[in-house]
Order: sequence, then C-alpha cells, then structure tokens
Amino acid sequence: MAKGKEVRVTVILECTDCVRKGKGVNKESTGISRYITQKNRHNTPSRLELKKFCPYCYKHTIHGEIKK
Repeated sequence: MAKGKEVRVTVILECTDCVRKGKGVNKESTGISRYITQKNRHNTPSRLELKKFCPYCYKHTIHGEIKK
C-alpha cells in the first residue's frame, strides 16, 4: 500500500522578534533563534505558533512556523 502525504511533518519555528529587529539598521541581536519540531497535519492545519525562549532576545517570545 503506497503512502500518501505523511500525517506528522517536521516544521521550523523562528523567533518573530529577531526577524523584525534584523531588518532595521540598528541590529541589536546577533542571530535568529530557530527550533525544529513536529506537528500533526490533520489536527493542526494552520501555521503553528509557540512561545519559546530566544537566546538572542534573552526572553520568551512567539516563534512562528516558516517554510523550508
């Protein structure tokens, strides 16, 4: 039996605060925080957003799902 689309997919979460800071002239952070996790495509069809610790911002911020 051939497999269709997998139910569990690997996603990358990126800090939303670091992305906004990095586009300006005054770049306060030295990088962008990213986490790798999995989600169930059937239970969570929309983009995933989790509150994770960002080592560049030194606080807990919202990390949103990005495309690979």
